[in-house]
Amino acid sequence: MSAKPLKIAVAGLGTVGAEVVRILAADAGLLTARAGRPIQVTDVSARNRAKDRGVDLSAYTWHDDAAQMAANADVDLVVELVGGADGAAHAVVRNALAAGRHVVTANKAMLAKHGVALAAQAEDGGRILAYEAAVAGGIPVVKALREGLAGNRVSGISGILNGTCNFILTTMRETGRSFGDVLKEAQDLGYAEADPAFDIDGNDAGQKLAIMASIAFGIPVDEQAVYLEGITSVSADDIAFADELGYRIKLLGIARQTDAGIEQRVHPVMIDRTAPLGQIEGVTNAVQLEGSAVGSIVLTGPGAGAGATASSVLSDLVDIAAGRSSPTFGIPHGQLRKLPAAPLERLVSAFYLRLMVWDKPGVIANVAGALGRHGVSLESVLQRGRDPGEVVPVVMVLHECEERAIRASLSEIEQLDSVAEKPTLIRIAGR
Repeated sequence: MSAKPLKIAVAGLGTVGAEVVRILAADAGLLTARAGRPIQVTDVSARNRAKDRGVDLSAYTWHDDAAQMAANADVDLVVELVGGADGAAHAVVRNALAAGRHVVTANKAMLAKHGVALAAQAEDGGRILAYEAAVAGGIPVVKALREGLAGNRVSGISGILNGTCNFILTTMRETGRSFGDVLKEAQDLGYAEADPAFDIDGNDAGQKLAIMASIAFGIPVDEQAVYLEGITSVSADDIAFADELGYRIKLLGIARQTDAGIEQRVHPVMIDRTAPLGQIEGVTNAVQLEGSAVGSIVLTGPGAGAGATASSVLSDLVDIAAGRSSPTFGIPHGQLRKLPAAPLERLVSAFYLRLMVWDKPGVIANVAGALGRHGVSLESVLQRGRDPGEVVPVVMVLHECEERAIRASLSEIEQLDSVAEKPTLIRIAGR
């Protein structure tokens, strides 16, 4: 095996980029043994040359323009850790591939938006585009789907893909505090951004799910095909009621191949608290994969952080240095098939329904009547005490029905004079 070093350039020296550089220097011997040749950083680029990153960069050639570095540096591979779907990050990757260099990236947003075009550019040029770090941080789910389960037909993916949301939901359950209060704590701890919308509205999880669905089902990456519903409407009452019913509320990314097409959806789900995903707490991520031969497997671990993300970047670097490769999304880009999306209104699920109603006679009968007119069957009702003349919560667990039936029922229920607020609806898994 050739001992010629794999020369790399690192674009972006934030916490992940600096950690990648640090580990490559600190564990050079181990990585060389595993790759069969040295992996050598020669060039770096970031916006601020003067910033102290806690790692010695003096031995590397500095570039103020990352895109120019990707095009011109004398390297074999470019690591893109700039971030963002477009702009500098996209230019870095396109320039690197055009110049005949391999690329390793942690950029889920770029892959979710431009993944098919970049895969075509890489594969047509005989280069590798690797991105283990783009999905679920330190969990090796890309390799699990693309290589470890290559002998399986993958029928389903379910995942806790956003640590911010899982931290918020876990802390709400443990403390009984409100969503807004716990969100503020998550921001103070650095788990949530100053503008947390990308996480709490489901976009982050949706991009990761779109990438995994492409590998699992051989379809083009399409983040627009993912139905998104965030966690902002989940209340402390909902979490307490879920606990009483034996469930945990989790924001799940779910992709399935069905007779109606490919489902891709991100939304809160009530899941049995004894189920593997029901036991995942805090900022931890987890992905459950269903394979035709292996059955169900669950991968858990840190979904973010410098060390976890750098671990996945290094995994890709070792593979490329050792000569291991696969098509970007598991099969050549020209064989990716555009399959129909399963319509959400045909989704069959059990449901949790919380209503805030005026406590007076006939309320539950009126709600049950609206459900019955659309073929929705009531399994159980939960109400804590009585408070005549005041607004009280009423929880209903509904038997499995199509989404369109419960939506039609809700449009009628919302018009009832006895209903004081917009109802909260959460799907129940595994019923």
